Amino acid sequence: MKPRSVAVVGAAETTRLGKIPDMSVIGLHADGALNALADAGLKPSDIDGLATAGESPTAVAHYLGITPTWVDGTAVGGCSFMLHVRHAVAAINAGLCRTVLITHGESGRSRVGAGGGYGARGGASLMGQFEAPFGVTSPPTMFTIPALRYMKTYGVTEADLAMVAVIQREWAGLNPRASHREPITVEDVLASDMIAWPFRKLMCCLVTDGGGALVLTSAERARDFPRRPVHILGTGESVETPMVSQMADFTSSRAFRVAGARAFAEAGIGQGEVDHLMIYDAFAHLPLYGLEDLGFCKPGEAASFIRDRNTAPGGRLPLNTNGGGLSYMHSGMYGMYALQESVRQMRGVAPAQIPGAAIAMSLGVGGMFGAAGAIIFANEA
Repeated sequence: MKPRSVAVVGAAETTRLGKIPDMSVIGLHADGALNALADAGLKPSDIDGLATAGESPTAVAHYLGITPTWVDGTAVGGCSFMLHVRHAVAAINAGLCRTVLITHGESGRSRVGAGGGYGARGGASLMGQFEAPFGVTSPPTMFTIPALRYMKTYGVTEADLAMVAVIQREWAGLNPRASHREPITVEDVLASDMIAWPFRKLMCCLVTDGGGALVLTSAERARDFPRRPVHILGTGESVETPMVSQMADFTSSRAFRVAGARAFAEAGIGQGEVDHLMIYDAFAHLPLYGLEDLGFCKPGEAASFIRDRNTAPGGRLPLNTNGGGLSYMHSGMYGMYALQESVRQMRGVAPAQIPGAAIAMSLGVGGMFGAAGAIIFANEA
């Protein structure tokens, strides 16, 4: 695979984010898709490749009037869209299609046409048989399992987790589209409602409606599009287990490590060359795992790295500059929003733009450390 031969030429989120009670899931997919197509100067009939999660490619293609020659319905949770980018790179390079649309839409808050949630997996599933009977039934209760072991192993405190949320809110304060922009302190986070120990309410992701879409094509064709192309340098993906209780190591995500290493190898760069980083933050512990599993910090050192404001505005490794899932928005599968912010940074149009940023990395998680996808972008070919 030759990632450098493919670029993002269209990117947009839904017209509204947050609470959108008058739009269904398929409507949100279409809204984000049409916005991204307009950004690229295209119409649905120009698309011959389609990838989506949360809705079937068949439904999205029919709704938009697209006749694709390549489709991808990979659905492994919130990082599905990172995997779609990777697969689209391969498809374009293989000549299976020329122009790929990746769509996302979720009515996570209003639940308009949203269907079932985690409870829809049923008692016959592995989770239903071996985790649910013990009370592990929702993301806050599932993610506590590795988080508590990580905290015990490395001496990470609740205040350290709170600091993640505090700094994310600082970034959100710079973003007019963020759901929550008012500053918070560590004390505010620790005083918020307990959800499932050690997670307080302000350590947990938002519940919102929204979506977005990307348009990809060959780097050669990208020169002819109206917006500055964002080039894909490296990609990676992996999976580990559908049951968080069966992780090989509760203090590290194997899927993160594999996906990240592959992306760096394809890009031919090292951690020190990354100017901007997005790490899926459904809960406050995930940036700690991401920083360590991607190699930006040694095991157990991510909490102090964040506490020393390396990832904050003005820090040497800007992280989650849109405000993240904790403060920007989180409709259920956050990966699309991380990718959108990476593209904005590489285009130089982000609300909290990092001066001189030339390389961005986006890491997504699927389920409870069940899957991972990593994409490295650049603003030059």
